[in-house]
Amino acid sequence: MIKQALEGLKVLEYCDFVSGPYCSKLLGDMGAEVIKIEKPGLGDKARRRGPFLNNIPHPEKSGLFLYLNINKLGITLNPETHTGKKILKELVKETDVLIEDRSPKEMKDMGLDYESLREINPSLIMTSVTPFGQNGTHRDYKAYDINMYYGSGMIYKPLPPDDENHQPMKGAGHFGDYTSGLTAAMATLCAQYVRENTGGGQYIDISKQEALIALLRVTSVTYPNYGLSDFSLASIAGAMGGLQRCKDGYVMLTTAEEHQWQAFIKLMGDPEWAKDPDLQDIFSRANNYHKFEPYIKKWLMNHTKDEIYQGGQALGCPVATISTTEDIANSKQMKARDFFVEIEHKEAGRLKYPQAPYRFSKSPCVTHRPAPLLGEHNEEIYCKHLCYSKDDLVKLAESGII
Repeated sequence: MIKQALEGLKVLEYCDFVSGPYCSKLLGDMGAEVIKIEKPGLGDKARRRGPFLNNIPHPEKSGLFLYLNINKLGITLNPETHTGKKILKELVKETDVLIEDRSPKEMKDMGLDYESLREINPSLIMTSVTPFGQNGTHRDYKAYDINMYYGSGMIYKPLPPDDENHQPMKGAGHFGDYTSGLTAAMATLCAQYVRENTGGGQYIDISKQEALIALLRVTSVTYPNYGLSDFSLASIAGAMGGLQRCKDGYVMLTTAEEHQWQAFIKLMGDPEWAKDPDLQDIFSRANNYHKFEPYIKKWLMNHTKDEIYQGGQALGCPVATISTTEDIANSKQMKARDFFVEIEHKEAGRLKYPQAPYRFSKSPCVTHRPAPLLGEHNEEIYCKHLCYSKDDLVKLAESGII
């Protein structure tokens, strides 16, 4: 039988919401055994966030939670209690990777920091995902995705500096949280590679803010090196492009290079206005944008996004359609790749989920388990793995420990 890439790797997740759960989901997709710890009675915060099936709030029917927690076993546990802490340490003894997203002070106060846990499991890899990392003036600050987005500089887009209507805007969804989770998964895999060669574990400190800043690439270093902000860069790049409205939606255009601009002009049928002397190089086009903007907008509004996309690609003008969720769900490309798979959930029923965005030729990714019900695997983990009795479970539940 073909094994998955991370089969045999044991992961313990002590996280809420998006970043940490996404990290462990990525590991679970590749075959790792993931045990998710949730707070007794309440569970993961994602259970209380939509979208909900049929728009009816239900802790077992949150689309966000269902997606983030496939391929996981789920238990309830309160490590803030003396017994709960003892049980978590028992789990850590048999764990390869611990992923947590609590504040540095919280983990230290509970005696669950890396230095304490490595004493009971020297080969442990512990990945901590926090807003600002484990040190610095902001280490104990709380923050959400919107704070991270604004705190990274990600919101500023290259627009002309005289654009009075420009307002900072956050990206849709939980982009910053997913980015942090992806970064944490990559770092964890690197640490696992090292452990396979050395036998030793290590601690991984993930800053959500830094994970987003790293995505800015060139724009994140232009000010410290050249004193230029994103707006300054915009006036230099200057070419028409970006998000544009068309007949049936939106397209994204890039005409920064001369050949790209010429290809776009050809796509529009070589209009007479494009021969204006003030539009013959990137800088003059930037300074005289107002002259040709109405012509371009009128042409775009007379064509569909698919017409613009197909025509632009054929001529060498970089253009992409802005897809809606409906476009993606009905995409022939997605169907050809079998990207969406159906999973049966005890409460939510049979739903379609995105698969992993990669394919291994020898170690396939398999979606074999729906997101767990709250405490669904308590008996399996506590009784079979840790040798507690069913009577013990009843007592632990009555005392609010599980």
